[in-house]
Amino acid sequence: MIELFAELFNAIPVWVLLSVVAVIAGFIDAVVGGGGLLTVPTLLSTGMPVHMVLGTNKLSSTFGTAIASYTFYRNKLFSPILWKHCALSTFIGAGIGAIAVYFVSGDFLEKVLPLIIIMTAIYTLMNKPRCEKIAKHVAPPSTLKQWIQGSLLGFYDGFAGPGTGAFWTISGQILYKIDLLISSGVARSMNFVSNFTALLTFMVLGKIDYTIGLSMGACLMFGSFIGAKTAIHFGSKFIRPVFITVVLCISMKLAWSAWL
Repeated sequence: MIELFAELFNAIPVWVLLSVVAVIAGFIDAVVGGGGLLTVPTLLSTGMPVHMVLGTNKLSSTFGTAIASYTFYRNKLFSPILWKHCALSTFIGAGIGAIAVYFVSGDFLEKVLPLIIIMTAIYTLMNKPRCEKIAKHVAPPSTLKQWIQGSLLGFYDGFAGPGTGAFWTISGQILYKIDLLISSGVARSMNFVSNFTALLTFMVLGKIDYTIGLSMGACLMFGSFIGAKTAIHFGSKFIRPVFITVVLCISMKLAWSAWL
């Protein structure tokens, strides 16, 4: 079954595959987070070196998170002043993570990333965000919680990335007892901060394919705009089963190539 999937996967023209995956990933990332669970393994499947994959993915995902973040902000679902400590700690964590990954062996990352992606997909499936109707914060959220959350998730996004948006959405609801849409607005905005920070680091290190990154970024922006609008109106439950199924299929193909 895996070999058949791999043959069908490899038969698709690369530019078509990357474009379609980017639109879908942008949509999913804006709705529930975790679009990198699609884009990273797809980029890896093209044979691109792993460090180049991570840098190129940061370039494309920065466009998607930017448009999604702005859409949530424009609809009053994100207040920057309340989350300034999260933004600063995310910035610091993402910079450290992006530098750290540069010193890790590419062969090691190729074998570890499929595990990270599969475990993240399973975690996202098993931990569905709650949907309590809790209003915006009257006072700023806990500064300590913001620094811990931002530092850890920022580092992870800079180092690996897949699933960061989903982790932000889930942890935001758990830590601050906020509504799903408010948590999604925070997640998209902090994801943009970490993506942009890591992007700057990968640019300095010269680990970005700009042609692929910019073209995928345009597709991600389109998908993110539609996804953010959809999330605001309908929520995220309808997309999760399809999302996890696609992620696991791509991850199995990637794991087959990396380990066997």
